[in-house]
Amino acid sequence: MTDALDLTKRLIAAPSVTPARGDVFDVLESALTPLGFDVDRFICGDAPDGPVENLFATRAGTGDRRHFAYAGHLDVVPPGDGWTSDPFTPDVRGDLLYGRGAVDMKGSIAAFVAAIPPTSAGRISLIITGDEEGPAVFGTVALIDHMKARGLLPDLCLVGEPTSVNRLGDMMKIGRRGSVNIWITVPGTQGHVAYPHLADNPIPRLVRALSRIEAIVLDDGTDWFQPSNIEVTDLEVGNKATNVIPALAKARLSIRFNDLHTGQGLADRIRAIVLEEAPNAEVEARISGEAFLTPPGELSALVSAAVKSVTGIEPEASTTGGTSDARFLSKLCPVVEFGLHNATMHKLDEAVTIQDIRYLTNIYATILNKI
Repeated sequence: MTDALDLTKRLIAAPSVTPARGDVFDVLESALTPLGFDVDRFICGDAPDGPVENLFATRAGTGDRRHFAYAGHLDVVPPGDGWTSDPFTPDVRGDLLYGRGAVDMKGSIAAFVAAIPPTSAGRISLIITGDEEGPAVFGTVALIDHMKARGLLPDLCLVGEPTSVNRLGDMMKIGRRGSVNIWITVPGTQGHVAYPHLADNPIPRLVRALSRIEAIVLDDGTDWFQPSNIEVTDLEVGNKATNVIPALAKARLSIRFNDLHTGQGLADRIRAIVLEEAPNAEVEARISGEAFLTPPGELSALVSAAVKSVTGIEPEASTTGGTSDARFLSKLCPVVEFGLHNATMHKLDEAVTIQDIRYLTNIYATILNKI
């Protein structure tokens, strides 16, 4: 049997800032091979977003049951300065294990591996990328293509992201809002402020467009999603002179949206407003992911029952938070996200309680015993 705490420590001790590859995947493979898993590792992409390593591990079941997959990532965000101890040296202090990735999400991966039974009636797979915290260009999308090529798409998928808010077990994710970022560039003609008729100031046109965009109420939310929101995340002119009309004005928007919208539809709506105010403007949109929802059903009930049996509480089914790789996997099968307490993820001195790793292992084992 795999010891979840020990495996978490070994994963933390293998630095894996996005894009991750190499040693951290060696550690995981060494834990899966003795359990009878067929492990495929492959590298995708080039700089600056790659190369990225991915791992697909699968083990056939003894019967004709369904294919259950666990998805996660071994890459972590940069640790930053100011840690009490080295971020890549696992450090147990009291009942806490400190280290970058302890919560997000090496502890979860270790718990799942430790929960895998010696045999199972259904197929079990792990879908693990080194590119979730980054652009996610060469990660889970490439893994899905790999699974399709092998004819091994899952029937159900659990994503081990840290979903718990106040204590382990209080929340699971059954969907996420979509995300689109939009860059607006309004051109003008540079000139002296004393001779405005010889120049063309782009700022008023951009301000008018942003004013109209800020007035938009996209929706009031749905039964499962909070209201969509548009946020201006950057304004840039770069004009250091007080007596010069600038030649260019830029803005950036971020829209988080529910399943009443699509990323392309929102981008088209913003583009139309901007071009009405500034016909020569450029509007570039990048859709990070569409909104998705796995309606409450068999998988969420299975996860909820397992959580309650171990922790005594019933998790809230939520769609809050940022994006995750579940946005890609939700196109294949029902997906639910459940994992550790998320209070310290991405922070200095990221830490997980040793008890939570044990509880999570038991929760995952309970789920696997029902598959």
